[in-house]
Amino acid sequence: MSNIVRPYGDTTGDGMVQMSFTLPVAHDKRAEGAAAQLAGKMGMDPAMVVHAKQIGTSHTFFVVYGKVNHLVNLNEVTVVERDYPLLTAKEVNGLVKERMGRKLVVVGACIGTDAHTVGIDAILNIKGFAGEKGLEYYRELRVLNLGAQVAVPDLVNRAVAEKADAVLVSQVVTQRDAHLHNTREMSAAFREALPPDKRPLLIVGGPRFDEMMAGELGVDRIFSRGTTPADVASYITHRLIPDKELVA
Repeated sequence: MSNIVRPYGDTTGDGMVQMSFTLPVAHDKRAEGAAAQLAGKMGMDPAMVVHAKQIGTSHTFFVVYGKVNHLVNLNEVTVVERDYPLLTAKEVNGLVKERMGRKLVVVGACIGTDAHTVGIDAILNIKGFAGEKGLEYYRELRVLNLGAQVAVPDLVNRAVAEKADAVLVSQVVTQRDAHLHNTREMSAAFREALPPDKRPLLIVGGPRFDEMMAGELGVDRIFSRGTTPADVASYITHRLIPDKELVA
């Protein structure tokens, strides 16, 4: 199999791609021409506007289909691979009980003005996500879900009071990079409040995070879309209970 690939639309290697975007113009022929021009400047040739729908009175959403000549070298793709084994709830419970001798404490929240709890609830609540039960289901984990719009100082104070082993933060609101600003504020607050050996694991998640930015944002791990409760539980167990047996 070649490590050089080209986008696929109708036939193998035809270079056809589809993209969507919004322009701040009302829908008319000129707006569609502007969308095609933008797509052309982005390397699509030819570029065809296949869908246009006005949003409100002064914006239009477009879907454009066209051909690009770009190639992708799979050898140059950099991602964050899972470097720990995926454990079952039974395995997590057994390791925590045997190695820690107490319940592992997880505190979760949406911080800043973010009121979207669907992400944090999917990971923490017992009903879980995608057929997997959330961390509340793990009997050796004590989970505190603080909910939405939690101020960073309040999160830090609660995590310290509960002697949290891990802090999970979900961020869905991304306008003006709010998720990045909030994460940096949180990591700085924990660094100020606790010495390195006393800090909990700091884990953030959300659909717009770049998993490669954990070090830059001052957190231990970033989880993006598609993350399940088992992913998070396995990571926390791997980090807090180092063992040669827990190698992927």
